[in-house]
Amino acid sequence: MHLPGRVDPVRLRTAFHQALARHPRILMRQAAVRWWHRRYRWQLTATPDVDPVGFPPPGPGALARARQRALDHCPPLDASPPVRLEVIEGATGGTVLLLALHHTALDGPACLRVLATAAELYGGADNSPAPAPVRAPGPRPEPPPADRPPAPGPRLARPARIAPDPAPPSAPTPAPGSAPRPSKPGRPSRPNRPSQPSQSSQPSRPGQPNHPGNGNGNGNGMLLTDLPIPTRPPRTPTQPPPYTVNDQLLVATWLMIARWNRLHAPAHPHGTAAPAPAPIVVTMPVDDRPRDAGMPIGNGTRLVSVGFGPEERRDAGPLTADPPDPDAVARLLRRTAARTRALKAAVPGSQLGLYATMLTAPVLPVGLRGAVTRTLRRAAAPWTSTTLLSNIGRIAYPLDFGDAGRPAAVWFSAPARMPRGLTVTTVSVAGRIQLALRWSPALLDDAAGARLGDLFRSSLAATAWTPPPAGGAAR
Repeated sequence: MHLPGRVDPVRLRTAFHQALARHPRILMRQAAVRWWHRRYRWQLTATPDVDPVGFPPPGPGALARARQRALDHCPPLDASPPVRLEVIEGATGGTVLLLALHHTALDGPACLRVLATAAELYGGADNSPAPAPVRAPGPRPEPPPADRPPAPGPRLARPARIAPDPAPPSAPTPAPGSAPRPSKPGRPSRPNRPSQPSQSSQPSRPGQPNHPGNGNGNGNGMLLTDLPIPTRPPRTPTQPPPYTVNDQLLVATWLMIARWNRLHAPAHPHGTAAPAPAPIVVTMPVDDRPRDAGMPIGNGTRLVSVGFGPEERRDAGPLTADPPDPDAVARLLRRTAARTRALKAAVPGSQLGLYATMLTAPVLPVGLRGAVTRTLRRAAAPWTSTTLLSNIGRIAYPLDFGDAGRPAAVWFSAPARMPRGLTVTTVSVAGRIQLALRWSPALLDDAAGARLGDLFRSSLAATAWTPPPAGGAAR
């Protein structure tokens, strides 16, 4: 999170500690358990076991080193709280707040709520969440018959995998104690570990990628950039828009993967038809918690899957063209909106899904349950969704830090583990989409990740609504 002004270290540390006290569920640690115990145990603490606020020495490379620490060293679970806030002074002014958290205990929206409380205590301004946008009442327009939600496909169809583009042999690992080398301009870096699920930073230039550290390990690669929010049809007094920005992000993710896989499809002998592509399935976290001071702190999201099937395969040619066909994209947007409306209208299921709920039930000891979970995860890998899209959406809080100002840029990043190997995380700040692509080096190298980011940029632009010409119809 980048603030335009400087913060007072004593006031910020005091405000953050007071915010932790106002949200006591964040003051937790995991108690030691033996393998035969039936449950993991958590303990709430009255005060932090360790000071979570740090002020690393300023200077050249301070922000790059702080980003690397955030990705290399996840806050431990055995010390309260499982978060760490580093405050870095910018070389040309401003401040970067870099928050690292352990995803086993907390998620990004919960920590953002704590930061909003800290901003209110620091700056004195009201940081209550803004009201949600008012949706226009009235019936939704009926789509044409060809655009009705598709019937469910085969339940056991394996989702598509992202085509790998492996890296060349990596450079030797620097000797212990040596200073990290900065990443090359115009290319993303590859942090050492994927365990850190959330971080924030600032772009070097608006609309340009930001590279969180150096590539000297086997962890995730990452690309940070910001993009314009694609336009949508204008609202009418009686009808809501036919699709949302979240639907556009889902379609952009589908287009990015489908176009990438077509570019990397293996060659087939002349006269031999290529096999039908597997369906692309995008997992999406849904967070129904309120954003006020009473927001439950912890992991509060549930996962839903958005499947794309026969209709997309029929339109594969126009959709994966360069650029994608506008009429085919418009049809895909309408189908995607129908799918997400059906998911929102469905009765919410369990947070982790049926199988995860069964695996976490305290039937077996934790040691045996962990071994069973790892075995089943490997066995179920072929049926894992293609990728995960986490859209935080519009930040509801002003995050007003008084004399330090309000943030101009915020990023979240979710870890990318195989077999998905890729996560897409977005948040809306000041009329821009802050995008974080994160990938496993077993799937992509840094140059491939940069090309994938370019594909997402053009795919998102393809979802923008264009006004109709005189006497014509808009898509």
